[in-house]
Amino acid sequence: MSVTIDIAGLPTGRISFAPSPLAELCMALHALAQPAHHPGLHSWITATTAALDPCLADRLLECDFMWRSSFADIFMPFAGVPGGTGLPAATIAEELDVLDRMDDERFVLAALEHCWMSLHNEGTTVSPLTDPAARAKALETAAARGPRQLDFALRLLADPTEVRVWLRRLLEDCDEAFFADTWRRIEPRQSAEARHKAELLRHKGLAVALGEVSAALSLDPAGTTVTVDKMVHGTATATDARVGTGLVFIPTNFGWPHLLVLHAPGWRPVIHYPIGSAELISSQGSVELLQRRMEALAHPMRMRLCRSLARASYTTSELATVYGISAPEVSRHLSVLKKAGLLRTRREGRYVQHELDLATVSRIGADFIEGVLR
Repeated sequence: MSVTIDIAGLPTGRISFAPSPLAELCMALHALAQPAHHPGLHSWITATTAALDPCLADRLLECDFMWRSSFADIFMPFAGVPGGTGLPAATIAEELDVLDRMDDERFVLAALEHCWMSLHNEGTTVSPLTDPAARAKALETAAARGPRQLDFALRLLADPTEVRVWLRRLLEDCDEAFFADTWRRIEPRQSAEARHKAELLRHKGLAVALGEVSAALSLDPAGTTVTVDKMVHGTATATDARVGTGLVFIPTNFGWPHLLVLHAPGWRPVIHYPIGSAELISSQGSVELLQRRMEALAHPMRMRLCRSLARASYTTSELATVYGISAPEVSRHLSVLKKAGLLRTRREGRYVQHELDLATVSRIGADFIEGVLR
């Protein structure tokens, strides 16, 4: 199973790498809706959810199907508006302006991606805005997904203009509430990633660039087809002049483990690929704190203590017995680890239990985690 993208005759100059704030907002919303998919983002998800205004949280629930179990194409409007650059803009506002230029029929099908897939699989491209049978099918599919999807579909089909205004305001409020600050932290890394991949493409060719994007991507020997190894079947073309030629790669900090391919008919193909956890760019991670953590872990005895504390919680006396050192010496080592923010401590009756905070340690490096858990 795979998605294939026809690039026969496509000039290298029409293959682009660029960050997209609107696409990244979609992935951030997905992480908030599906935290179990993204354990590496636990701290960011917890902090953002705790600070989220209840009214905004309720509004997000009205259309969370657009990012919870699938990813609506409206978050990549640059790929669906013919005559444009085919590239994402630099800001949320600019990308929403592009979305505003999308015609109602295309917007509705992109927003109701679940019904679009149902209509497409039946071999029809008629719009539920104008065709009664397509409308009935769209509502039937929405109802099968749940009452919220049905309510949203009814609103959208009855008055797409009103819903478009409502949705833009919702995304703008998300940007103001939490995403703008996050984007300021991660955008430099994404821009650097895009520049690096563009240079790789220019100097070493597409096959090498694809290999560095993901092991799930490959190029056929003739250089005419990009194949994405996914558990779906799909095809797309990057050479349709009616839509606009081009293939765009969008990096994401929030996307792992998802590798997304936009392959809707009449849209430019887009590959949305993960480059790492946004939590690694946490605003809490100052150089001073990083130095304190590295120094705390550099001591051989503290490394040995971490090996035990990564597996279970221990009291000071238990660790002293295990490692054959005095309880005061254990306490001194634990104090260093705690000041570095690497321990979680809780009291159970007369005893204080200590354990390694794996989520925090994971931000330092996977090699260390693998070492202490080996």
